[in-house]
Amino acid sequence: MDTYGTADHDDHPMLNRLIKLGLFLLAQGIAVMLMAFVALLVSFGTSWSATTEQASLLQPGDARSGTLLLKQDGTYTEAIRLGIDIDVTASGPTLRARVTQVFRNPTKDWVEATYVYPLATDGAVDTLKMVVGDRVIVGDIKERQQARVIYEQARRAGQKAALTEQERPNIFTNSVANIGPGETVLVQIEYQEPVHQSGNEYSLRLPLVVAPRYSPAPIVQSVDFRNDGSGWGATHSDPVPDRDRISPPVLDPAKNAPVNPTSITVRLKSGFALGEVKSHHHDVKVESPDNTTRVVTLTEGAVPADRDFELTWKPAAAKAPSVGLFREHVGDADYLLAFVTPPTPEQAMQKPLPREVVFVIDNSGSMGGTSIVQAKASLTYALSRLQPNDRFNVIRFDDTMDVLFAASVPADAAHVGEATSFVSALQARGGTEMVPAMRAALTDTLGDTSMVRQVVFLTDGAIGNEQQLFETITAMRGRSRVFMVGIGSAPNTYLMTRASELGRGAFTHIGSVEQVEERMRGLFAKLENPAVTGLSAKFSEAKADVTPAIIPDVYRDEPLVLAAKLDKLAGSLEIKGRVGDRPWSVTLPLQNAAEGKGLSKLWARRKIGNAEVARTLREMTPEESDKAILALALDHQIVTRLTSLVAVDKTPSRPEGEPLKLSELPINLPAGWDFEKVFGERQQLPAQLHERHADARNQPAARRPTPAAPDAIRLPKTATSAELKMIAGLILIVLALILFVFNRRQPLLTDAA
Repeated sequence: MDTYGTADHDDHPMLNRLIKLGLFLLAQGIAVMLMAFVALLVSFGTSWSATTEQASLLQPGDARSGTLLLKQDGTYTEAIRLGIDIDVTASGPTLRARVTQVFRNPTKDWVEATYVYPLATDGAVDTLKMVVGDRVIVGDIKERQQARVIYEQARRAGQKAALTEQERPNIFTNSVANIGPGETVLVQIEYQEPVHQSGNEYSLRLPLVVAPRYSPAPIVQSVDFRNDGSGWGATHSDPVPDRDRISPPVLDPAKNAPVNPTSITVRLKSGFALGEVKSHHHDVKVESPDNTTRVVTLTEGAVPADRDFELTWKPAAAKAPSVGLFREHVGDADYLLAFVTPPTPEQAMQKPLPREVVFVIDNSGSMGGTSIVQAKASLTYALSRLQPNDRFNVIRFDDTMDVLFAASVPADAAHVGEATSFVSALQARGGTEMVPAMRAALTDTLGDTSMVRQVVFLTDGAIGNEQQLFETITAMRGRSRVFMVGIGSAPNTYLMTRASELGRGAFTHIGSVEQVEERMRGLFAKLENPAVTGLSAKFSEAKADVTPAIIPDVYRDEPLVLAAKLDKLAGSLEIKGRVGDRPWSVTLPLQNAAEGKGLSKLWARRKIGNAEVARTLREMTPEESDKAILALALDHQIVTRLTSLVAVDKTPSRPEGEPLKLSELPINLPAGWDFEKVFGERQQLPAQLHERHADARNQPAARRPTPAAPDAIRLPKTATSAELKMIAGLILIVLALILFVFNRRQPLLTDAA
């Protein structure tokens, strides 16, 4: 009994230990299986997140610079993205620009993208290419309505298509149909433009953003028809019939990161030794392969499209060449481009004529921010330059108007002081009713022919009814000369140049407060010195079609620029005029002309501009003007308001039955503008966000969010070693179990022995 009882007692601890060991091993196995299951879930979850459409994952807090989120059914989806690359080569008197727009569709839908963008006012757009994968589709010039029909047919058929249309000479629209989910489509346009010269300085301007336009409300006349049938009919008149086509959506910079990142490369091949090369509104890097060549790129790589890019360069010598002559042979004709800078009259020999100067300043809402500061500083400087024998007046306008004095007053200290106080108190507000202000400025109450009458108009030109302003100048200019001063980071250069042309004046641009004195000093050099008048051009042997046909006066430091189509390149060109009260002439032998590029298109573009001006001046009927413009555009293959470029990929890509969504790509608010002044008060304004000034390149870097790369794709952060670490952990757990079992077996074996 005792022996049995002892043995029974000894067996129970062994059984207990075995049970405990079994339970422990079972628990460890379950834990290992659970960990493996969780690891697999994490791994598959990561893979799923990488293949799930990115748009469905985005939240407002996830958005980085260059990303736009659209709210649909309570969730946020990413809008189509746009990146822009501009490559410019300036060769002698002309430049060739290639603008590549990269449309990236990160959504699950098939989309049609439309983007409104600016180009140089006097540029000739002649090339459209659409790149889809490894296919390049080259566009054709067609009449505008025909091009639209071709595009719409391709759009409905599911084919990729691109359409470039001109809304204004400096506003274009690109439409791209049938961009598939996750696809990237490149649209590339090219244009030719003359290099601009003023005195000793050459320049180019690349507009990057279309400023919001103020469009006056339509005028609608209607009456009730009487029962007797003798009532009046209804008349509808809209000063801006295409207002929807020039008004893309604008992002509030306080609520959205900048979009449309833009990279720029400029290659200067001047043909003479270069001196200073300067970018006025962007930080740049300048490389110098040789003394006549410069390569200019943006320091930041890509910047938001929210201000114009302006580049100027000067020759290394003391003075720029005063004469330039270039030729190009196309078809059976020769084309000529001539630059001639008349000599500056001796100031001592010229007795300044007394002037009547009417200053007009735009203080509408679009001038809010830094623009009104620039405008007020410019006008204050101008007032200080008036001479005692001058007379002047000041007009300010928004959607209302004030004329400071009932009539022009002497420029004595008291009147100038009163005007200076008036200007300093101005605030930006309201709409931009420019026509009444121009009408008031051109009203000549003095009629004193012994005084030179000048109108100096300071504005950003942000209106859609340009044609009404041109017609006002044409009808009322009389003896007045109109000088336009463009203010801000993205002025309407089409309005400025055409208004000054019709007003027989000149145009200058002030893009920052630092430029006020320099640019206004240059303007006053034109205002205070006599123009070169009575200009004419005569070819000795060749029959020539010259533009401009009637050569306008040329102001101090401005070159006379002539473009001509010749039947033969022979003989000489003689230019005559009067510098002050003295005759002047110069003769250019045509055989000395150097080879130029794109001169035929520049000639055609200027002829088209002449036809538009002749229409405004009523020298041509609308039908005659349209006929001339269409013939020139088709012959020289350039985009106008009557012609467009269209490119169609013949292979259908959108599956039948799949819907197509329209996406109007938004633009940035021009730098320096005040969103509230233009669009009204915001509902919420985050305290941590600030206005982006036109001179933001001098601000701390933190103020400028970095834009997205043009073709960047937001991917989940899956490129980690998580799976490898989980496998290593699992191996270690198994090794630990083996050691545990081995260690537990030692006392069990000892007890059993």
